[in-house]
Amino acid sequence: MPTTSMPVAGLVPGPRQEQPQADLLVRNAKVFTGDPDRPEARAVAIRDGRVAALGDDHDLAHLVGPGTRVVDALGRRVIPGLNDSHLHVIRGGLNYVLELRWDGVRSLRQALAMLREQAGRTPKGQWIRVVGGWTAEQFAERRMPTVAELNAAAPDTPVFVLHLYQSALMNRAAVRAAGFTRDTPDPRGGQIVRGRDGEPNGVLLAAPGALILYSTLAKAPALDEADKRTSTRHFLRELNRFGLTSAVDAAGGFQNFPDNYATVVDLARSGELSLRIAYHLFPQTAGQELADLKRWTEMVKPEDGDEWLRLNGAGENLTWAAADFENFSEPRPELAAGYEAEFERAVRLLMENGWGFRLHATYDETIRRDLAVFEKLAAEGLFPDGNRWLFDHAETVSADSLDRIAALGGALSVQNRMSFQGNAFRDRYGAEAAAHTPPVRAMLDRGLTVAAGTDATRVSSYNPWVALHWLVTGRTVGGTALYPAENLISRETALGLYTRGGAQLTGEQDVKGVLREGCYGDLAILSDDYLTVPEAAIPDIESVLTVVGGRIVYASAEYEGLAEALPPVNPAWSPVAHFGGYQGGARQASLVAEAVAESEQHRRWRVARGAVPETTPSFVDPCFDH
Repeated sequence: MPTTSMPVAGLVPGPRQEQPQADLLVRNAKVFTGDPDRPEARAVAIRDGRVAALGDDHDLAHLVGPGTRVVDALGRRVIPGLNDSHLHVIRGGLNYVLELRWDGVRSLRQALAMLREQAGRTPKGQWIRVVGGWTAEQFAERRMPTVAELNAAAPDTPVFVLHLYQSALMNRAAVRAAGFTRDTPDPRGGQIVRGRDGEPNGVLLAAPGALILYSTLAKAPALDEADKRTSTRHFLRELNRFGLTSAVDAAGGFQNFPDNYATVVDLARSGELSLRIAYHLFPQTAGQELADLKRWTEMVKPEDGDEWLRLNGAGENLTWAAADFENFSEPRPELAAGYEAEFERAVRLLMENGWGFRLHATYDETIRRDLAVFEKLAAEGLFPDGNRWLFDHAETVSADSLDRIAALGGALSVQNRMSFQGNAFRDRYGAEAAAHTPPVRAMLDRGLTVAAGTDATRVSSYNPWVALHWLVTGRTVGGTALYPAENLISRETALGLYTRGGAQLTGEQDVKGVLREGCYGDLAILSDDYLTVPEAAIPDIESVLTVVGGRIVYASAEYEGLAEALPPVNPAWSPVAHFGGYQGGARQASLVAEAVAESEQHRRWRVARGAVPETTPSFVDPCFDH
């Protein structure tokens, strides 16, 4: 009899089979294939890591043999595995178990309670790190924590709380551990906020560059090599929890090649990756970018690797001088005059060696300058010369720049940074500008390749359903409507950006992003039907069973216990070991009403004393409205 994961009637193998049996059969499902030639099915058969057949339960019954695992989807929605096209998955994995995640936490009261509890188990010498994935808007209280609250929650344990690209809060213990004193100079592009006595008060500002935030975080203790391996496996499992089966790693600061890639390389060699990763290489040191790029072109080449781990190119920075910063609480940075000369040399080097790239560019002013370099090389016949290239972010890209990108065969990767920073952008540039930031519909109308992602983990949450909700509704995590109907896209189109779009960026569109015979056997059975649930419920969707290459890599609900076993989280005091990762569901919802009531009482107390006007509460406490 076949191995079944749920009671299944009528699927009994015959005595002889003309076709090899399937390794896995998912039946009784509502399958959205993503394939326009066959958009729907009821069952999917996977053999040797690839889709062997699609059809109705009856159509595929002959593929069931003694070794087939049969999974009854119980009428749930099945989709192709999601692919985050811009995720800092390698860096995130190396640190995941050290981080207290506020992703999905719905009240500041609960966030601070988590911090207090974690302080009681964190050993001396270690830090508590809240590193991205949250914003004040998501809290019922609609405000950030204060430094005083961090000091009260953890008087002796260093606490570092990163808030988007804008700022970080540190308690007294963290200020001491980081070595900040009244004599510490402000780094370029950042500010150490000080009290009247000249001493650092625990607030760091990206003004506008985030280097001050990341370099301070880098002072905290790191994991040893064995624990980095375990941490990465648990982070990949956390991504599998939401139906992710692939990601395009965008590299980033403090991610050196090859040293910081060793963990995923080791996991790939031992067959322990549960997520397919295409990665990029990012020069880390200003002034030696060209030397690094040249050295890498002599070491490796794009598409080196296999279907689990492969090099995709350079970026998201090629030269530091060409990078703008996306702190929407600060004015747009003015890039140095003449950066194009070095930038052109970097692009020329990549083109001559057959390397594609991705390029961080938030503002149209930057994009126009970069495009001028590309057009100069194109006139020489050197660009793009068959190499894949794209702009990341592109929040304020203009219609003219989109036309120029299309003419040069470029692509775009958009992230839901506006769902976390949309109010800050609107406050600075106005509602009209925010209404088409980024202009996703205009990108698609031009036939451009567009892929979607999160830019997690240090700004947005890694939960892809938060990003899909933003694409479909145009709303921030706090519910602010940013976009008119003409800049919204359908649920099916948004899902395509999260499946086929990412595959196109890595040149894998023939084997990834759809459920079709011969494509990778990557799929997710969803907790709720993405195509029909109310819009407000989209961020709460998770996968109940995730399959990558025919392997069950995540299982919950009725399928609990079917996923591959993981080693326990180490160190044992890890926040993830106690709280897990993304916080959501009933446990959080039950705390919201209480937090709202407490917040309103506090606001009225301040109004009565003239501290704030009698208006609707702000999303950010005025004390931290920088």
